[in-house]
Amino acid sequence: MSASLAVAADMTRRAFLGLGSNLGERLSYLRAAVEAMPDLVQVSSLYETDPIGGPEQGAFLNCVVELDTDLSPRDLLELCRTLEAEAERVRIERWGPRTLDVDVVYVDGETVNEPDLIVPHPRWRDRAFVMIPLGELAPDLLDGWSDPDEGEVRNIGSL
Repeated sequence: MSASLAVAADMTRRAFLGLGSNLGERLSYLRAAVEAMPDLVQVSSLYETDPIGGPEQGAFLNCVVELDTDLSPRDLLELCRTLEAEAERVRIERWGPRTLDVDVVYVDGETVNEPDLIVPHPRWRDRAFVMIPLGELAPDLLDGWSDPDEGEVRNIGSL
């Protein structure tokens, strides 16, 4: 490997993952996922939010985490899927209730547009339940954002 490639492989960057849960022991699922995060820098406050779209279902607990990582967006997606599997997430209905949902929201300097992975997340700026906790961690990413007023987002304290 050339020296320039070795340096590039060792570079870390900010990455933000959004987490949500609205089935079972919501807080426990979120805590377990956060505790399993590699390269964790900080965690937003915890928010309770009304579901948007999908079938009738209970409120979500949401937060955003910041990582300082050398993981690629693809590696981060695999991390998300692993955490969801550990929470025994079952995908039955799109936007249906779930024990744990983990999304790659944003990775500094990365744009991905593949069938199973889009970075930045395609709807991140439309979701107050992502943008409000993200704003706690990275206010620079809220530049020009205005709350779309899609349901109530209630700060309920720390994770």
